[in-house]
Amino acid sequence: MRSFNRGALDLRPVTLTPNVNRYAEGSVQVEFGHTKVLVTCSVEDRVPPHLMGKGSGWVTAEYGMLPRATHTRGSREAAKGKQSGRTMEIQRLIGRALRASVDLQALGVRTFTLDCDVIQADGGTRTASITGAYVALVLAMRSLNKPGILKGLTPLAAVSVGVVNGEVRVDLDYDEDSTAEVDLNLVATGDGRIVEVQGTAEHKLFDRKSMDAMLDGGLAAIQQLAAAQAKVLG
Repeated sequence: MRSFNRGALDLRPVTLTPNVNRYAEGSVQVEFGHTKVLVTCSVEDRVPPHLMGKGSGWVTAEYGMLPRATHTRGSREAAKGKQSGRTMEIQRLIGRALRASVDLQALGVRTFTLDCDVIQADGGTRTASITGAYVALVLAMRSLNKPGILKGLTPLAAVSVGVVNGEVRVDLDYDEDSTAEVDLNLVATGDGRIVEVQGTAEHKLFDRKSMDAMLDGGLAAIQQLAAAQAKVLG
């Protein structure tokens, strides 16, 4: 029996609560089952050096986990003096994903920074972060009230998929993710176009048939996530 008594291709209960931070231009708390992530989007009138003079905007992200987001307390990375490789890989993924959803030229000379802070982790923190970050980014863009800034905006979300006990499953929780034979993260648009696929044979090789089944299940779930985003954004 899966958590929340769901089927193999069913998402955990998903909640998107917008405007949870009074100061950020855009914010949302995203929940995939017991996984909870606070996402804020901040806007600054500057861009990285490689974009100066090009009239383009930028979208970037930072990711972190609160010390007691997991079963045992983890030290703050700031206390260690450096970010882990996992943290850097995840925040780069979030930034890449969100840049694929916008027209950077339409943003103007601005940087949109998405801070994704994991409050509670039960699997799928990176995919929950991406799904919530899209909502926070759109809210921030709207707050500027600049004509044309939403040009080229593409709904985008992410979900984890895997093979557990020989069965393709969508939206893995921690218990499933830690024992999965295959672990895959899928980022895609609401209309089914793929942005990024991260897939690994953890304990067992997989064939093309399994890959296709994981993509089909993941894309169907992302359609549901896009609908949830659209309901929140209006």
